[in-house]
Amino acid sequence: MVNLEWYRTFKAIYKTGTLTGAAETLFISQPGVSLHLSSLESYVGYKLFDRTGRKMVPTERGKVLFNAIVDPLVKLEEVEKNFQRCTEAHTPTISVGMCFETFQITLEQYVSTLPFNLIICFGEYPEMLDQLDKGILDLIITPQKGISPRIEHEAFSSEQIVLVGGPQVDTSYFEHIKKEANIEEIADWLKAQKWYGTTGDMEHLLRFWKLNFDKQPDFRPNYIVPNLNSIVRCLSGGTGVAVIPDFLCRQELNSGQIKLIWEGRKKLTNTLYFGTRKQHSHQQEIDHIKGLFRKVMANADAYIAQ
Repeated sequence: MVNLEWYRTFKAIYKTGTLTGAAETLFISQPGVSLHLSSLESYVGYKLFDRTGRKMVPTERGKVLFNAIVDPLVKLEEVEKNFQRCTEAHTPTISVGMCFETFQITLEQYVSTLPFNLIICFGEYPEMLDQLDKGILDLIITPQKGISPRIEHEAFSSEQIVLVGGPQVDTSYFEHIKKEANIEEIADWLKAQKWYGTTGDMEHLLRFWKLNFDKQPDFRPNYIVPNLNSIVRCLSGGTGVAVIPDFLCRQELNSGQIKLIWEGRKKLTNTLYFGTRKQHSHQQEIDHIKGLFRKVMANADAYIAQ
């Protein structure tokens, strides 16, 4: 008889595209993920993924299977979550979605003080909006607003997307051509630098480059690291450049560990929103988390003003 965990693992591999990503999502070992997948493939009798380099690309049969099981699995996850809440009536469980870097900068330091259970979920913003709408998540932190009439968004802060670099980057020539507003020379200088990026995420660079040069960048980052916080650590004390939200590196900018190179000809700003369903049952706990975010933002602004 098929093990339902095999389907859960299959879904995680399909969504993350790697065995490692699935293992991190499910909090199990990578060999365990491989065992579940091989067991499921043996059970159904055909291959579900093609292994191409480090990516797991679903086969046509894999796509058919995913479309057949994804809705039932989501419903089972909702049942599991609701059952957990019923059996823990005196200790509510709140599920919050945000990007990994935001969690590290804001909520991570307060987790041990929370008077309720907490589940942190990481993912892409459209996926988190969908999970919020379906009741899987209770609160999300997002720069993107959804269109569901069941979701409301509350703006609470903003972040500017900026070009930063290590303190050893020589920007004397760049400062000169920046004053001259020579866009072609600016682009050439930037393309000659060593760039940092994150796995599968070029959104900040693409938007920043398109806004300032009216075209897509024709180069790729030299170094790909796990997340934006890794970029900040790599840049500190060295060379290289990256386009990231200032919210994630305010302290390092203020202390001189990295430096602001360019805000762009036009400033690229994201508004950050709290996303919640209009009807939910844990207002007190959600307000508590919102309060922690506002506290972190206020402390960051006060730190910069010093």
